[in-house]
Amino acid sequence: MTDITSTELKQRQSAGNAPTIIDVRETWENEEGRIEGSQNIPLGTLPDKLDELEALKDQEIVVHCKGGGRSASAKAFLVQHGFKNVRNLLGGFQGYQQA
Repeated sequence: MTDITSTELKQRQSAGNAPTIIDVRETWENEEGRIEGSQNIPLGTLPDKLDELEALKDQEIVVHCKGGGRSASAKAFLVQHGFKNVRNLLGGFQGYQQA
């Protein structure tokens, strides 16, 4: 699945068609600012949350971090565990704030 731009994500949110958004930044980073509707699952805890995410395996998921590095790892991890429609937010939270 191709990654997603901040502009596309914002357009989808405005249209009420937002995918599941997972913020893989640390909790303290999420507390400083977050994308509305996102859930915070720090990258290091993602393996422990797989069972909770099982119902999302066939749904579109957008993962993001601060700049895109950690979320690229999260995307690869989820895809490796059978998630079929995972997209990385290009530019991360920083890019989203600027879009």
